[in-house]
Amino acid sequence: MNALVTPNNKGEISCTQASLMAMDEAMERDPTVLVFGEDVADQEGGGIVGATSGLSTKYGSSRVRSTPIAEQAIVGAAVGAAIAGMRPVAEVMMMNFMTVAMDQIVNHAAKIRFMSGGKTGVPLTIRTMSGVGGGFGGQHSDMYEAWLAHVPGLKVVVPSNPADQKALLTSCIFDDDPCIFIESTLLMGTRGPAPEADYSAPLGKAKIVREGGDVTLIGYGRPMVDAAMAAEALSKEGVSVELIDLRSIVPFDRDTVMNSVAKTGRAVILHEAVRSFGVGAEISARINEELFGQLKAPVRRIGGLDCPVPFSAALEREYMWSVERIVDTVRTTLD
Repeated sequence: MNALVTPNNKGEISCTQASLMAMDEAMERDPTVLVFGEDVADQEGGGIVGATSGLSTKYGSSRVRSTPIAEQAIVGAAVGAAIAGMRPVAEVMMMNFMTVAMDQIVNHAAKIRFMSGGKTGVPLTIRTMSGVGGGFGGQHSDMYEAWLAHVPGLKVVVPSNPADQKALLTSCIFDDDPCIFIESTLLMGTRGPAPEADYSAPLGKAKIVREGGDVTLIGYGRPMVDAAMAAEALSKEGVSVELIDLRSIVPFDRDTVMNSVAKTGRAVILHEAVRSFGVGAEISARINEELFGQLKAPVRRIGGLDCPVPFSAALEREYMWSVERIVDTVRTTLD
């Protein structure tokens, strides 16, 4: 196999390379895997961050194809290809543009298995990207994972590092149900250890990044970088944080979360999406339903402020989480 991605001399790859590695290996392994979306072919640059670079040259335009700027057509064609027996990987360039294709996602991709009595699967993966902190403005920064997690039939995945990004995208591509794979814009250029050849990350299995006994800190995606720094800072104060990376929101790893919170008695939930009505609210509700009598403090949530993402750098910093906010919120649960 002529691999398109080679780790650097430190054994590292970027998150962009992780996605490319997953698609390259999947296409090599299974001829039914297709890739299409705006600018994904090499003659259009191989994707806006290079995540599909080299694929069309290696596999041809019949399997890797740039599309018009038409998210409804991209997702609609992907649904059709999936029910016809292919495994399409459709790219919706920015997550805000998912709203254009919500009919195809919600009323078609998510429901066809149920409306066919289980006879018709939709093995479709939609790759999309978003995130705050880069000054991209209100129409290129939103995280809508809570919208999508609310739709029965969809699986929703948000990686936080290159190894998991490669492994989780592979799991999505070979899953028989529609998966929404959300990449973090500001992580795409960051590097981390390349995954071992046999490394896998099954959907619905969270990772305990750091074990602790005082408080459980739960998150996913880019905020995990700051969560790890906050946990380290708190350890110097004598606070033992158990850090959980959910990795997939749906399926939700109930057992890992509940076992941890039952042990620590305290929970803080972190995400970059708007705090109100978010994934954190659902997890908080479940923790309270199952562990109310064992909690030592109310469950706390950290998320974006209730406004569109500002373009101003100063306002954007105020909108989003920070290491300091995480540390202060954990201290509050201890008080």
